[in-house]
Amino acid sequence: MQQNKQLSLFDLSMIVVSLVIGMGIFRTPVNVAAKAQIPELFYLAWLIGGFVAFCGALTYAEIGSRYPVTGGYYKIFSIAYHPSIAFAINCIVLISSAASVAAISIIGAEYLGKIILPVEMQNETFRVAIAITTILVFYLINLLGLKASSKTQNVLTIIKIALILTLICAVFFGGQEQTTTPVFKTAGDQLPTWADYGKALGLCLIAVSFSYAGYAQTINFGGEVKEAKKVIPRSIIFGLTIIVALYLILNYVYVKVIGFEELKTAESIAAVLASKLFGPAGFKMLSVVIFISVMGYVNVNLLSNPRAMFAMGEEGALPKLFSRINRKTDVITWSLTIFTAVAVVIIFYAKTFDKILNYTIFLESISMASSAATIFILRKRTAHLDKKTIYTVPLYPILPIIFIAAYTFVAFSIYADDPNAALNGLYIFIGFLIIYFISKLFNKK
Repeated sequence: MQQNKQLSLFDLSMIVVSLVIGMGIFRTPVNVAAKAQIPELFYLAWLIGGFVAFCGALTYAEIGSRYPVTGGYYKIFSIAYHPSIAFAINCIVLISSAASVAAISIIGAEYLGKIILPVEMQNETFRVAIAITTILVFYLINLLGLKASSKTQNVLTIIKIALILTLICAVFFGGQEQTTTPVFKTAGDQLPTWADYGKALGLCLIAVSFSYAGYAQTINFGGEVKEAKKVIPRSIIFGLTIIVALYLILNYVYVKVIGFEELKTAESIAAVLASKLFGPAGFKMLSVVIFISVMGYVNVNLLSNPRAMFAMGEEGALPKLFSRINRKTDVITWSLTIFTAVAVVIIFYAKTFDKILNYTIFLESISMASSAATIFILRKRTAHLDKKTIYTVPLYPILPIIFIAAYTFVAFSIYADDPNAALNGLYIFIGFLIIYFISKLFNKK
């Protein structure tokens, strides 16, 4: 069934912003500061992360322009490599996305619960109830159709951007004077070498790349975008420009207002900024920021991930019911329902799934590098397309190679820092490959 083209440039740009800006920017700067040890390396990591993200954005802009289909993130693996690779990587992405939705919903419930619940009701049971209710509300909104869910996403994203800009205003209310000069320390208090700086930068980029991740999922909407070959690249570039600008400014504000040494161990960096603006009422303002970020993140994942499941159902990697579309609303009902159910079930096991998320970070870096590499194959297979009707990445192949090399470097940094997480990620990947071939064998029989 042919899906209606409902998403505009603005709609898709807001989806890009919400796919990326979740909880990361309120937490990862602490990790980056601790690993960097000095402000110069801290800022360098965020600048490199922003540059790499732009290289990736331009690369995915061309991929989305050349292959504008629903569930594109699955299908580019399938046509460029093999359906088994597409199945294994996308299963990992889907599970980690559902686990992220569950975990982040609980975090949002913790913040909101402190505002709306009396003290005696601020316990795990009620937090879980709020988290599940949040997911189910957006499940119902998504059942109404793409137009309703995308408009809701636009509103949530605009509010989120406005609140982040409000937090940035904290810089005008005075900064924290540095009482000590940050020093880069090495084992044995030896003078740091370039290798030490390089290792620290790699560890910083793990957290930075996590904060910038998500925009590649935009190509899942290819089949539902008006003038997709033009709108997909423009929305990715426009959305990421907003994200990089907000991230760089907000990190400057963190250092300016909190102080770099304090930032290394800060527990709630956004709360400090909010208190600078609003005093004791700052925590309530922060709680609203966090919960709106949660709502936007939940909604955009309910928008994006079922479309990958739809593509997997179309190709037979999952049962055909995953590719069924409601004729009245154009909603991928089965995929949406099952993804929502997985997220709700995971809420009850969120602590266990924290380990799975750690294992999948390594493979997500590999999947980003390998999905970007499909541009070389797609260029050959779509060489017949009119270059006037599609977007082409500038400085090809330099920018795609930079992006691929950067994420490969991040993967090696993860392996060097936590080899068990990387190896377990590979075991999960191999497990899904085995499941794929077993299911194909049974289908033939």
